[in-house]
Amino acid sequence: MTATQAPAPLLLTCREAAAALQVCEKTLWTLTRDGKLPAVWIGRSVRYSVDDLRRFIEASKAEGSRHEPLRARRT
Repeated sequence: MTATQAPAPLLLTCREAAAALQVCEKTLWTLTRDGKLPAVWIGRSVRYSVDDLRRFIEASKAEGSRHEPLRARRT
């Protein structure tokens, strides 16, 4: 018998999306509110597209090259 794998989810909950980006949920909401990360509303539930998360990461990479590198803290 061949085991079939469940398809990867297309949409993630806020908690799942925040975990995928390794940020807190508040940061995710801020990104959504500021229009930097689109959200899908299904009734009262908010979901995030896996493809949108990938696009956000790619856009952040390109944008990140314009910022100065972080400097080490002096102790």
